[in-house]
Amino acid sequence: MKLIIAMIQPHKLPDVKKELFDAEVYKMTVTNVLGCGQQKGYTETYRGVIHEVNLIKKIRLEIAVNEDFVKPTIEAIKKGAFTGNIGDGKIFILDLPGCIRIRTGEEGEKAIG
Repeated sequence: MKLIIAMIQPHKLPDVKKELFDAEVYKMTVTNVLGCGQQKGYTETYRGVIHEVNLIKKIRLEIAVNEDFVKPTIEAIKKGAFTGNIGDGKIFILDLPGCIRIRTGEEGEKAIG
């Protein structure tokens, strides 16, 4: 089992969700986050005052998958989030030692579904 965490641009979420659904990956957690990477932020002017914006809005996707779905999930995220520009995001893949479905008490791969 793996936990896949992806940081993507907010406007790419519908495209990523479509690609994930096409890959038969339906379960995910989506969170609005702030962060910066290679982009380093930007400046904007408000009422004549220059503001430096270091933290940029991003979407964090968390998807727990069984081994069979790791590669299709990663490919779906890459395809949906790609623009070719700095800021497309990152994908992190972590080992997931356990999972328990609270409602049924199922554990491991069965709990992920």
